[in-house]
Amino acid sequence: MVPLLKDLKRDFISMKNEPKREKFKRLASKRTTALLNQLRLLGNLSNRANYEYNEVDVRKIFKAVDEQLKFVKGKFLQKTKREFKL
Repeated sequence: MVPLLKDLKRDFISMKNEPKREKFKRLASKRTTALLNQLRLLGNLSNRANYEYNEVDVRKIFKAVDEQLKFVKGKFLQKTKREFKL
């Protein structure tokens, strides 16, 4: 097997056997870093020397961001599953 593919296969098997806590920490770190970078890039759009926008545009952007953040945060904070009753 080609050395690079061998390494990739070993890493894949290693990640497959990775404890759930370690997997969460690894993925959460990567995804949070990526999200923060995307927010920084979004903030770059505030430079009026390079972009033209109005208050309505800003409200739409942050409404969408706030709604998604609230939804995702709720998924983490949900304690119990809802039970259906008639």
